[in-house]
Amino acid sequence: MWKLKVAEGNDPYLFSTNNFVGRQTWKFDPSAGTPQERQEVENARQYFLNRQKDGYQASSDLLMQIQMIKENGIDLLSIPPARLGEDEEVNYEAVTTSVKKAVRLHRAIQSKDGHWPAEHAGPLFLTPPLVSLEYI
Repeated sequence: MWKLKVAEGNDPYLFSTNNFVGRQTWKFDPSAGTPQERQEVENARQYFLNRQKDGYQASSDLLMQIQMIKENGIDLLSIPPARLGEDEEVNYEAVTTSVKKAVRLHRAIQSKDGHWPAEHAGPLFLTPPLVSLEYI
């Protein structure tokens, strides 16, 4: 099973001046994980392969997200989603719930050294102005 190693530098071929903060490497261990975890990884791999066959070229960070969510221990399903009908008005409670879910997801996929080991440029680019506007 593939495992993402973050901020670890016990390799003679890696060098760092900042104690490997932000460094990420993938390691393969065929005997790692439970059968359920291996099946989850295989499902993610098949999903990615099927998306590529359809012409969709996305980053392959599903394995990273599965691992980070498990390591951080954050339950993403504890807050029910805010569902609005077609004719319903957007209210304060629905917006608050959506923002809480988004923040919880960003916390869940953040690594232990504080960076996001993924192709995550869009949300990280748009979040600071959003926080500034919410403060105003």
